[in-house]
Formats: sequence, C-alpha cells, structure tokens
Amino acid sequence: MPQYPPKPVPGDKVAIVSPSSGLPAVLPLPYELGLRRLRESFGLVPVEYPTTRRWGASPAERAADLHAAFADPSVKAVISSIGGDDQITVLPHLDRALIAANPKPFFGFSDCTNLLAFLAECGIVGFHGGAVMTEFGRPGAMHPATEASLRAALFDSGPYVLTEPAEFGETSGDWADPATFEHPPAMREAGEWEWRNPGPAVEGPTWGGSLEIVSWLLMADRCIPGPDRFDGAVLCFETSEEMPSATDVYRILRSIGERGWLERCAAFLMGRPKSSSMDRRLDASDADRFRAEQREAVIRAVDEYAPGKPAVLGVDFGHTDPQFTIPYGGTVRVDGATRSLTATY
Repeated sequence: MPQYPPKPVPGDKVAIVSPSSGLPAVLPLPYELGLRRLRESFGLVPVEYPTTRRWGASPAERAADLHAAFADPSVKAVISSIGGDDQITVLPHLDRALIAANPKPFFGFSDCTNLLAFLAECGIVGFHGGAVMTEFGRPGAMHPATEASLRAALFDSGPYVLTEPAEFGETSGDWADPATFEHPPAMREAGEWEWRNPGPAVEGPTWGGSLEIVSWLLMADRCIPGPDRFDGAVLCFETSEEMPSATDVYRILRSIGERGWLERCAAFLMGRPKSSSMDRRLDASDADRFRAEQREAVIRAVDEYAPGKPAVLGVDFGHTDPQFTIPYGGTVRVDGATRSLTATY
C-alpha cells in the first residue's frame, strides 16, 4: 500500500512543474500570484524547471523535469502549476524506480490524476488538490478553507476533519486581466453534502480523482490497480470544468461498476460538480439543473453497483471553490453516525 512521504517545513525548496500544460507561459498572472503566496504565506522556496513555463513541451521533456524534481534531495515537495489534457502521454516516459526511490509529496488534481495514480503504484501517497494557478493563485485571496487544508496537507501529519463550507464558487474573471485579481471570485450558498446509507464509520485508502481522466486511464490500461486494491477502499471521484453530461458520468461509473470496484469499496465520495466555467457559463437555474442531473446519474450508478454502501455526494474536493485536499492512496474516514469526513495527511 502507498506510504506517506516526508513533509517539507517552511524554508524548504519545492519543485513547481507543468506535467500537463505550460499554461504559466500564456497566463502568467495567476501563476506569479501563486508563487508569491508560496514564498510569502507558506514560507517555501519555489524551484522552476525548463518546461514549467514553456508551452508545447514534449511528454519526454516534461517527464525529465519530474525526474529532476524527485531526484533532487534538496527539493522536499512537488507542486503542479495546473492541469491540462495529455498527461497520460507522459506516463510511459517516467522512471518508476527513480521516483519510487525518492518519495515526495506531490500536489495536483484534474489531469494530474495521471501522476497521482502513477505515484500510488510506486507506493507513494500523493495529494489531490492545490495547483499553483488555481488554489494558490486564486484572485483576491486564497479561500480560508482551501488554505487551511493545504497547510495541513503540506506540513502536518494525522487526521484533518473536512468541514462543509457555507459557500462555493465556480468561475473567476479573465486571467489575462489584472483587474480580475483585485477581488475574490463571486460565491453562492452551498448546499449540504448529501449522505446516503450512513452507518458506522469506515475508513480506507483512497483511489480515484478526475472521473474523465480515470476513464482515459481505463481505456489506455495505464496505472490501473488489481481488483483487490479496492477491497475496503474509499473511492473519490469528481468532474472537471469541461462539465461532462449526466449520461457520460453514468456511463463511466457504470463501467467502473462492471469492473467490480464499486461493490468492493468501503465508501464512495463524489465531488461537488462544476456547473459553470469560463468557457461555458450557465445561469443559476441551468446550473442547478445540471447539478441535479449529474446527482441522479451518480445515485443511479451507486444504487445499481454498490447498494447499501455509504456514499457522500457534493463534497468539496474537486474543481469548485473552496477545495479540500484529499490524500491519494492515503486514508479517509467516512463516519455516517457523526456525518463527518476525516482525511489523514
């Protein structure tokens, strides 16, 4: 099973990498803001690599940066700049032995599900969350819930209770416009997490990430554990800013169910769906409808393939704001009696 790597302390160097997309080269404002907060608020020393700010770097070049980051003994953690859509092409270039011999905390989500799944295969617990341009580079200020979770995941060990936020957000302004970063993004009232089949507390190692990326890993047969890995696991899935349809969400979960993973797991968590983005803005009523349709798709799949298993829907660990960091391969406790979720960092 994956093991937790040693944590950094303030003053340590942390690698900033772009294993998916060199978007910092195109949109530097949120990236520079995120770097500044890492230095000034977290007391860390960011170290960049040749492809961190380079658009169009090859998969082999991006893999070389990851090798350099993990192999450098002075670097104590690795943080992604942002996600993308082709990190799966980097996986064949990675040196499993090198990375397994140099375990470090890695932070990223979305397309970084690829690397998180790879690290889990290497026996390393990663952390789903905390990209430089999105969470650290949030306009106005970091969301307090996001910041508290990230600090605990970066520096601390032990249990951390995830507390339901009173508000959530989905979109921000134009990242190319300096005015966007003068104020925090708009927020709206957050509905409560939905508990289904609550019961005695269960806990187990997590697996999952971005549901769309998981579907690609399945199709490419990359970083897919054996079925026994899911006995007693806590499956954690979330959907991206591309806003897959309810039909697509159901079909992916159905395929996962057909593999037997849902019936083997101890509990199931689904992230709060992103229902509006910079590229596709929905008004409040359409966004509510989108979330309701996705909820019904998730419930249908879980009821068909994991009847009676505890499931919590709408948890804030995905593409919405705030974002809790989830240990990938580490332990999450799902307590239906107290309606609480606890991540072990």
